[in-house]
This record gives sequence, structure tokens and C-alpha cells, in this order.
Amino acid sequence: MSFRNCRSSASLLSSTDCVSPKQRRWPEDIAWHPLGNSLFSAYSADGGDSQISILDLNTSQERKRVKFLEEKPHLKGIINSIVFMPWVDTCFTTGGSDHAVILWSEKDGEQLWKPKVLHRSLHSSAVMGVAGMQQKQIVLSAGADKRIIGYDLLGGRADFKHQIESKCMGVLHNPTDFNLYMVQTGAPEKQLRLFDIRLRQTEIHAFGWKQESSESQSALINQAWSPDGLYITSGSADPMIHVFDIRYNSHRPSQSVKAHQKRVFKAIWHHSLPLLISISSDLHIGLHKIV
Repeated sequence: MSFRNCRSSASLLSSTDCVSPKQRRWPEDIAWHPLGNSLFSAYSADGGDSQISILDLNTSQERKRVKFLEEKPHLKGIINSIVFMPWVDTCFTTGGSDHAVILWSEKDGEQLWKPKVLHRSLHSSAVMGVAGMQQKQIVLSAGADKRIIGYDLLGGRADFKHQIESKCMGVLHNPTDFNLYMVQTGAPEKQLRLFDIRLRQTEIHAFGWKQESSESQSALINQAWSPDGLYITSGSADPMIHVFDIRYNSHRPSQSVKAHQKRVFKAIWHHSLPLLISISSDLHIGLHKIV
């Protein structure tokens, strides 16, 4: 597998004002509804502002496209992560700077959502990322307190707790092997940690890169799995897209692609086309053909 710059271009179809009604804040994280017809955004709990919005892509009227939910279960600070769970019943989870993990369940259609606090005290610092395991109803959370928590939804308690040596900045479940998940950390040259839920507190492998421009790791830089679950991409401050093949026992990237002029925030895989799509602080969107 290799990558080259794609001569195709992306066209802007539309834009919508999604800033919060009181504080005029922008979203901190976004997630597609599983049906693909709406986009959910998470904001902040400060100032009594709305915490979740829904952008309805089936509505052409600008005033009705964005709906803000009335419920405000997070107590303070930024809501760092919003992710839909890979389960039959449609629901999503949020993790925030108030140490809380909240499960939002759909009621009578996607315009009504009921939040439930899963936990507020299992993390001692901000929850930076959340994810759901597909084969069991377990909600993963990764925190700046260096903790990884697996919360059993049916049992109503923590199924496992794991402490690592560096702060966690995100977590992603593998799209095809439902036992695997990747945690993003702040450790130089060991930024990505692969875990198997069956082995509880055992790290399977660590991946990383030597960052030339800065030793600090930014939580704004994120990762993405390929649709087949064999590769994971990461942005970086260098600015490079790093590609890791989890089938090989190497700690270094299998490829590193110079794609932008400034730091790369994220590079995601298109699900039906051989494309890698990246965003950067150089204000460009990169389209990279997989050959």
C-alpha cells in the first residue's frame, strides 16, 4: 500500500451555523448518526449553555436544520468526545472535563434523547475519549489521569481499570476485530497503545514516531482505523501522516506521508473509495489516493 496526492478536488456543498446559542461556542467534537442523515456536535458545560446539537441534513430550511438538546448532564468544562455506540439500540456517549461519562439513549425518534450518568468518580481528571465495544456492552473511557476504564453497562459497574504511565488523549475500537482497541497517549515515540479486551490490563503493542518539531503531544491530533481494521493513521506536528500496520511487530510507521505545510490534525479513510482524507492547520484538506 502506498499513497500519492490525488488530483481530484472536494467541493463545498453547504455550510451551517452551529455555534451554541448562549456563549456562541463552536463544537469540540462531532459524530455522524449511524443512519448518516444527521450530525451530532458536543460543546461545553460552562455558562449554562447547550451541550449537544443535532444538524438534520434532510431539512433544507436553515432555521430548522440545527436543534439544541435541552438536557445538560455535564457539570463544567469542555465535552471532549462524542461517539455513537456500535450496538443495536441507537445511543451515543460523551466524555467531559468534569470527569463524567454520559450515555444518551434515543427516545421516540432521533429528536428526543435521554442522558444517563454512567460514572463521575472513576476518573480523577478530564475524560479525553470514549468508545464502545461491539461484542459486549462495555463503554471505554480514557482520561488525562492516565486511566483506561471499561464500564459494564449491564452490570452497572467498572468491568476493568488500567493505569498507564502517560496521560491518555483518545480511544478507538477496531472496526473488524471487536476485541481490539487503540489508546492515544502523550508518551513520545509510544503515542499509540494497542489493547485486547480479553487480556484486561495487558498492552499488546506500542506504536509511535519521533516528533521533530516538538516533544509535547497535542490532544488535537487524532487517529483513525482503516475500514478493514489492519491499519491506523495518525496526524502529527511535523507535519506528517503516519500509517501503522498492526500485523507487524514494528514500533515505527510502515509509511510516513508528507501531506501538509503545518501540523496534521487527522487523516481518515474513505469507506468506499481508495482515499485518505486529511485536515491540517495549514487550512487545506488533503486527498491522498491509496495505490
